[in-house]
Amino acid sequence: MQSIRRIARPFLLTALLAAPLVTGCAGMPLQQMSDARQAIRAAERAGAEKHAPQLLDEARGLVESARKSMHEGDYREARDDAEQARSKAMEARRIAEEARGAASPP
Repeated sequence: MQSIRRIARPFLLTALLAAPLVTGCAGMPLQQMSDARQAIRAAERAGAEKHAPQLLDEARGLVESARKSMHEGDYREARDDAEQARSKAMEARRIAEEARGAASPP
């Protein structure tokens, strides 16, 4: 019986320590929301409003959708939307930077 306790204790301890990591995956996607907003600001500074307005608007719409999903407790949907928003904003920034680079003489 004591040998079972010796084995069970480390297992129980490991399970207790791992629980926050597992449940953390289902938590609010605060980092993804922050990343998306930062990517949008970077795209705006790069001139995406002029050179990639549709992508920038899509990114903004996805952040708003993510915000609503987060408010409703649908964190998975919020995370997905925030990650898509970041991706679209980064693409808008890339397009804007390429357009600015092509417009400026060497």
